Amino acid sequence: MQGHYTSKYMVLFSEDHTQETKRRGRIEVICGSMFSGKTEELIRRLRRAKFAKQRVEIFKPALDTRYSAEDVVSHNSNSISSTPIDSSSSILLFTSEIDVVGIDEAQFFDNNLIDVCNQLANNGIRIIVAGLDMDFKGVPFGPMPSLCAIADEVSKVHAICVKCGQLASFSHRTVKNDKQVLLGETTEYEPLCRVCYLEAVAKDKEYVQ
Repeated sequence: MQGHYTSKYMVLFSEDHTQETKRRGRIEVICGSMFSGKTEELIRRLRRAKFAKQRVEIFKPALDTRYSAEDVVSHNSNSISSTPIDSSSSILLFTSEIDVVGIDEAQFFDNNLIDVCNQLANNGIRIIVAGLDMDFKGVPFGPMPSLCAIADEVSKVHAICVKCGQLASFSHRTVKNDKQVLLGETTEYEPLCRVCYLEAVAKDKEYVQ
């Protein structure tokens, strides 16, 4: 019957399987607030690629030394070896014989990261990028908006709001500091849903006044 193609010779592969066993240039972005599991998901995908015996290289901004000066480390203490770099253009120096490139904390890189990712993907390399989509003011962060725009796939992950238990998309800064880049953990940030974030920001403004 037309449209029915079952066969004992047919083998169905999941999308993940085809991505990890064929050299297909693509850009995957994992974004969300702090404590949403972005790095955890990045590490999971990279480990699967390594298990598939693909050549993997991982990069992170040199300024991020919170857990380790070299490794990419999640809030749950999972880690994977990486190369710290100061400039996104440095990625091109390490990727001539690579199948998969992982990039953590992409929001801290310069805007040239967009062209770097496009160039690598166009050359057949799978790029997996993780980063904050918004800063503590709720403003799109660094190259992340543009990376989401050019990505073949965008995964928005969520934390849990510490105030009400709903899904959280915002990173509320709990210390007085107006710098956009402020490395921190649970003592400096908390994940909040939109309603609780707006309430917290309003209280912060009242406190300042």
